[in-house]
Amino acid sequence: MPAYKAPMADFQFLLKDWLKIDEHYQAIGASDYDSELVLEILNQGAKFAEDIVAPLNREGDEEGCTLENGSVKTPEGFAKAYQDYVENGWNAMLGNPDFGGQDLPYSAAVPVHEMLNSANLSWRLTTMLTESAVLAVNKHATQELKEQYLPQLISGEWTGTMNLTEPHAGTDLALLSTKAEPQADGSYSITGNKIFITGGDQDWSSNIIHLVLARLPDAPKGVKGISLFLVPKFLLDENGQPGEANAVSVGSIEKKMGIKASPTCVMNYDGAKGWLVGEPNQGLACMFTMMNDARFQVGLQGLGVAEASYQGALIYARERLQSRAPQGVQQPDDKADAIIHQPDVRRMLLTQKAFAEGCRAMSLLYAKYMDIEKFATGDEHQHAANVLQYLTPICKSFMTDMGLEVASNGVQIFGGHGYVREWGMEQLMRDVKIAQLYEGTNGIQAGDLIGRKLTRSGGVMMRDTHKALTALTDVMTDDSARISAQDLLAEWLELSEQIMTFSPEDVAGAATDYLFYTSYVVLGVLWYSMADVAVDTDNAALAAGKVKTRDFYIKRLLPRKDMHKSAIVNGADDLLAVDDREFDYL
Repeated sequence: MPAYKAPMADFQFLLKDWLKIDEHYQAIGASDYDSELVLEILNQGAKFAEDIVAPLNREGDEEGCTLENGSVKTPEGFAKAYQDYVENGWNAMLGNPDFGGQDLPYSAAVPVHEMLNSANLSWRLTTMLTESAVLAVNKHATQELKEQYLPQLISGEWTGTMNLTEPHAGTDLALLSTKAEPQADGSYSITGNKIFITGGDQDWSSNIIHLVLARLPDAPKGVKGISLFLVPKFLLDENGQPGEANAVSVGSIEKKMGIKASPTCVMNYDGAKGWLVGEPNQGLACMFTMMNDARFQVGLQGLGVAEASYQGALIYARERLQSRAPQGVQQPDDKADAIIHQPDVRRMLLTQKAFAEGCRAMSLLYAKYMDIEKFATGDEHQHAANVLQYLTPICKSFMTDMGLEVASNGVQIFGGHGYVREWGMEQLMRDVKIAQLYEGTNGIQAGDLIGRKLTRSGGVMMRDTHKALTALTDVMTDDSARISAQDLLAEWLELSEQIMTFSPEDVAGAATDYLFYTSYVVLGVLWYSMADVAVDTDNAALAAGKVKTRDFYIKRLLPRKDMHKSAIVNGADDLLAVDDREFDYL
């Protein structure tokens, strides 16, 4: 497997030159932070990802996880790497300082998370969900629960999980049947089965804090009758330390296509003791705090894999000698030219580069607005919240779809070697596929974007996002590029307004096409903006690369939006016209 190297030059350009985070931190009142500090954090994060986590990736895939006497054993070295992670404070980056967290801006943490996903997606998963659990407990739990559980969750001494899915209830949580019975001591007895629980058990931490959706005895039917409960693997003793085992067990671990080094567990709750988080029957709203964070983090998984695949493909394309280039001999001292000189290989490499760097820009723009939502107040806070809500399904879906496309191109560039396990490229493709599925399939995300975020909000979230993107174009110095970017935004705004007049079935039928259409537009604006800023940087190779990759994106990838636009305006008649029996003629 090719050695991973963190793209520090790109991070530095995007944060310091493009997003101008020094000005950003001053504007939001986070004056304790500056680009120098953030880049030092990133340098240390890069070392951890490159030297500690990445070397475990292939071996972890080969070894996988095992269930022994009811306990999960993760691959060799995984637990030790986690201890190093915790001891060096990485788990606490975003945590509440009242409970030992560092309270860093998201723009300082998100690049580290991308690096970890590139280095080892399976390893990153458990830390990712712990961070999401911290958010839910911090926002919704009682002060007593916070004091009991947050310090160890934030430090990483204990890990967290998300328990939603049941064998009969996936996306449709209205079907959820896990029960919660009130107890005399104020706790609840939790009984039921959950599946697909990432990190449901492992050998990393001394306790695992499960956040479990369940129904109270008098709960209303449907999603309005779901509550959220904190259920520890080990109950706490009088000193607040893990003591007696709770009635929680692992039924099995799934045998999966990818992320084999991450334990995906079937969890059994047999009268386990738990405590209510948030208000009764408001569990889904509480869980969305966790889910929305996780959806963005899953988008980072797509980006992380895309970067890793691009790096591997680029190294191989420079080294692999095969035939002569059609434009003439490029390496006269060799028997053949490296395949990087072949135009079709360049097409695949540039596709990888355009998507990886474009999605990185989108992730950091998202992080900037998370900073604003966290630190700002009033109208500025609400504007940021609207932008984040609109961009969340785009980040989750587009970044994971593009992650798979980039990984597929990586395998293709390697040719037959890409299909062989020892090179590591096929693992990336297997690993990233799951990112299109969990935390809500990408089709569900598309429905969320066009349904909740566009039509049900009356276009408010879309218009705030349009305003945020327009702000990037307003400061562009290249007049021609600025006009092109603003024309792109005007077309998107017009189509979005048109969709809000569609019938419900036409809205539903346009969902995936609208998500792709919007995503290509957003990346187009980001590429126009990045290239405009890059021409003034001191890094000549980076500047030229940004401009030429922008040109490639605009000419070869942005036109994909027109296909999606055509499908949107043509309605859903063709989708609904085929009778069920006509699919297979039976």
